Amino acid sequence: FNRSIAHSSTKIGNLTRIFVRIIFDINYHENLFQVVSFLEGTSYLLLLFVAVPVKYWMNDPQYVKLLGMPHGLLFVSYIVLAFLLKSELNWSIKKLGVVLIAQSFPSERST
Repeated sequence: FNRSIAHSSTKIGNLTRIFVRIIFDINYHENLFQVVSFLEGTSYLLLLFVAVPVKYWMNDPQYVKLLGMPHGLLFVSYIVLAFLLKSELNWSIKKLGVVLIAQSFPSERST
């Protein structure tokens, strides 16, 4: 019984350390921001150039419903991550503004 409690607390300690490292790791936030920005931009283009035309030309709102929620979640994630990185990387207000405006375009990972 004591071994299982000790083993469980070790697992919880390891998970806590991993969680804290992820939250405070700037490289993780930058990589996550790149992935989210690409997905958000792609979802925006799919919504704009596929779902909306299908909705109005074919009277089928299914694609807007299908793509709308993921796009909204990605958009909010992008905004939250942008503000998080602004404080971590000491971005100016101008740079944050450019980053927030650029959310409309899918980006390729820079090397």
